[in-house]
Amino acid sequence: MKTWKKFAHVNAGTVDEAASILKAGKAAIIAGGTDILGTMRFEILPDYPEILVNIKTISDLDYIKEESGMLRIGALTRLEDIAKSDVVSAKYTALAEAAHRTASPHIREMGTIGGNICQLTRCWYFRNPDNRFNCLRKGGRTCYAMAGDNRYHSIFGAVKKCLAVNPSDTAPALVALNARIKTNKRLINAEQFWDVAVPGSTILDMDEIVTEIQVPTPTKGMKSSFIKFAIRKSIDFPIVNCAAMVGKKDARICLNAVHNKPYRALKSEELIKGKSINEKNADAAGAAAVEKARALPGDRNKWKIQIARTMVKRAILACA
Repeated sequence: MKTWKKFAHVNAGTVDEAASILKAGKAAIIAGGTDILGTMRFEILPDYPEILVNIKTISDLDYIKEESGMLRIGALTRLEDIAKSDVVSAKYTALAEAAHRTASPHIREMGTIGGNICQLTRCWYFRNPDNRFNCLRKGGRTCYAMAGDNRYHSIFGAVKKCLAVNPSDTAPALVALNARIKTNKRLINAEQFWDVAVPGSTILDMDEIVTEIQVPTPTKGMKSSFIKFAIRKSIDFPIVNCAAMVGKKDARICLNAVHNKPYRALKSEELIKGKSINEKNADAAGAAAVEKARALPGDRNKWKIQIARTMVKRAILACA
């Protein structure tokens, strides 16, 4: 019989209060709860939080506003509100589309933008109940996906021998839109937010909390888009997704769910920059995006390479 573990639940009044509790250790943040509650329920980690710090009780972290040439979104803003925002849809289209394609309507009504970019990987070995696979990500010695079922894992190799991928839908949109992530300590370029050294994790300190997303207003002529491939279109995490922002003089293209962090398709950007957006050019950019991609032994995830190429092509064409 399972022994249920007790934990404390603290309503934080300020960001500083929440940070001080986190700094003391054995604590975790809860906001929408769509990730942390499942993590705790199924006991996927070797260590169980003794305190959940509720940050929904902190005022002024739920907003969408545009000022001084920048879109500012509070970390507690729900994904559904971002998806339905007229301002976000009109000028920051990739982000609105990414928020709209995240999970189900019920999850979007609960899940926050801050939680979506900080969520843990969905690797099925990592997520297996009762910490059945104490993998590298948890301090173990083995990435079970190396010799196991890796059909949805990285096509750009392992990081520290881990093949888990980043599962966020909003992450590639933020990278493509050249966003910054504000915390209680610093301002971080979105592209640097996910740490290469620790697969799938963020660079946040133990007592660091995301407070705001900042997205510069795209220059005239720049258009953005978001494309997603999932097994069940209405709810699933991405098999591959892609966000692009393309104009006459510049381009930013980002794939996700293909590596441990959002993957900038730099060669694709160079190929499409300053060129007409048409079938031929978009196809060439898609091919360039996966030049360095390699299927894992046994070719079980080889199909993801073609999907990634197609996602880049379609994201570019959607910016026409």
